[in-house]
Amino acid sequence: MKQSLVELIGKISSGCMRDDDIGRIADEAAQAYADPQAFLTANPDINYDDSFPIPLGEWVVVGSLPDTVIFQADTYSELLQQIIDSFGPDVTFNIKPKQLNKIDALTALNRIQVQLAAMSKDRGGYVLFDFSQPLDDELQMVLVYGKDADRVAALGAELHIRAVPALEALRVAVHV
Repeated sequence: MKQSLVELIGKISSGCMRDDDIGRIADEAAQAYADPQAFLTANPDINYDDSFPIPLGEWVVVGSLPDTVIFQADTYSELLQQIIDSFGPDVTFNIKPKQLNKIDALTALNRIQVQLAAMSKDRGGYVLFDFSQPLDDELQMVLVYGKDADRVAALGAELHIRAVPALEALRVAVHV
């Protein structure tokens, strides 16, 4: 399990995290999955209980990811702003958060995805993935290189952590 967690975290971090941080998070999450009670006893400062809808190990992963890796927002304009901020001022985006305010969710997400797909072409662009189950926000996503998208989805399935391309998932949800 730990090796799969290392691979998953490494791929969703898209180079934004150091290997030792990835390993530490994976190790802690694997411990939390293996023996949640022992993990909580050893870490009394952790604010987790059985009312959370995700396992403790998954909660450790989500809670340990920096805001340059996991994006949590209530609107697509907020999500886009977080993504823009994570890239820094040297990266130009053709769309602005304000442009997403008065359009439906599917159109907004599609516009974000078109922009992201055009970036890092050598790695297949970026794909926004729904990641885990949002706890406090409507949206919870990570960026994955296009070349890694299938593997991230497979690792998510293996680890029972929701990791699906966001645009595809929203298209399915809208048309159900």
